[in-house]
Amino acid sequence: MTHYVAREPDAQGFIHYSPAEHRVWNILITRQLDIIKDRACQEYLDGIELLGLPHERIPQLDEINRVLAATTGWQVERVPALIPFQTFFELLASKRFPVATFIRTEEELDYLQEPDIFHEIFGHCPLLTNPWFGEFTHMYGKLGLSASKEQRVYLARLYWMTIEFGLVDTPKGRRIYGGGILSSPKEAVYSLSAEPAHHPFDPLEAMRTPYRIDILQPLYFVLPDLKRLFELAHEDIMAMVQTGMQLGLHAPTFPPKIQPSKTHAA
Repeated sequence: MTHYVAREPDAQGFIHYSPAEHRVWNILITRQLDIIKDRACQEYLDGIELLGLPHERIPQLDEINRVLAATTGWQVERVPALIPFQTFFELLASKRFPVATFIRTEEELDYLQEPDIFHEIFGHCPLLTNPWFGEFTHMYGKLGLSASKEQRVYLARLYWMTIEFGLVDTPKGRRIYGGGILSSPKEAVYSLSAEPAHHPFDPLEAMRTPYRIDILQPLYFVLPDLKRLFELAHEDIMAMVQTGMQLGLHAPTFPPKIQPSKTHAA
């Protein structure tokens, strides 16, 4: 559930945001660009340059689409705050990336469970200009469309450990490419520190690794290079899913989420 409502475009397709919402965007992008300048992978930084994201206002989706169309053929599509798995896979399979057209409030600048326009545009769209990243994301959507409910859960873990929270080794050192890290001030610093575990990327292991969405991740999978995603897109991922389902999940490396205790009226 979410208390945010996606903005509707007007008759000309323009989405109107308030000055307060533009101010939140400015705070987020200004802060995050400074944090990730020496932490993001070069392919992401190249994408940021291509997109030319404005700092003083929230960009319109058409602005993003013009750049994506000219690079990889991807597009972004306006969606409500939360969408079903089926819709998500349908969009990715047709090279359309879902973007919820709301932005967090100033009270939730540092953390938001649901993906807002800052997370989607700043975190993911720069790498959608990269053909390796785009190919993997496209293939992932096509696989998800034909997968069963049980298989989709394993695919979701693969997505989480790559597209959302992936790291990559580069000639300049370990860098970030996962959108969930790139849009988070705390996780961008924490993920590259000595505190969490860093495992060499193994898609089967990633599928078998539990995660929580509400904590800093206890471990990250590290690609040898970003091209590994392109190679993975042409491997038999569904065979890996079947193997993962047979082997089962690894034990969680994080504490269980504490549920609030129930009280009863006298």
